[in-house]
Amino acid sequence: MTSVDLSGQNLPGFDATTDYWQAIVSEQALAQSPLPPYARSYPARLPDGRYLVLPLRGMPTADGSVPDRCVASLIANQAALAVVEQLAQHMADAAQQHAFDVVVGLPTLGLAFAPLVAQRLGHSRFVPLGYSRKYWYREELSEPVSSITTPGKGKLLYIDPNQLSLVQGKRVLVVDDAVSSGTTMVSGLALLQRCGAEVAAIAVAMRQGTQWQSKLLRADGSRIPVVGAFDCPRMERRADGWWPESA
Repeated sequence: MTSVDLSGQNLPGFDATTDYWQAIVSEQALAQSPLPPYARSYPARLPDGRYLVLPLRGMPTADGSVPDRCVASLIANQAALAVVEQLAQHMADAAQQHAFDVVVGLPTLGLAFAPLVAQRLGHSRFVPLGYSRKYWYREELSEPVSSITTPGKGKLLYIDPNQLSLVQGKRVLVVDDAVSSGTTMVSGLALLQRCGAEVAAIAVAMRQGTQWQSKLLRADGSRIPVVGAFDCPRMERRADGWWPESA
């Protein structure tokens, strides 16, 4: 197999990510400045003042040209267990200010955090939503979903009918790995509303950009609180590297 040499192109998304998401470091231990411009990675600052360095990923362009926008990437099921546990702790700490009865996890990567968050908040179980349809599932308990990181035909989000009673009439905390455009989360909220649940708050590891803020609303138009372990801006290319996107 012929290998492709991508060195020197300074494009996001081509770094091997084997060593990313494996450690949380102090500012003194960072191998880059926490300030822009950024080259191939973004240091996300956690509530305790430490950092998790994330690889940058170019956003696809319609004509396949060099991207002029990028985002920081977190793939929880490739992260060190200690990193996932620490992020879950920050999520739980932020979520505990909101009153809720049940923790609900969104697939796929939200399920890496949901059981840890639930456990840290004193819950003995959580309710997982999923994309895999079992034969006893019901179509009326599903919702179409798509996201910016999974192009192509959308999927259906399901709740197991046997777990419907766990959320019906309950206040729920929805857990996912990240919120960016808000599209996936909106589908989850729609399904939970159909199930008769009230979403008290949302907890994610990464809040990315601001597009989601205008979408995650209750029926009365009020915003659903969204807490996170860290925030990441969307990036735009400038002559000297990647900078947080202009408003």
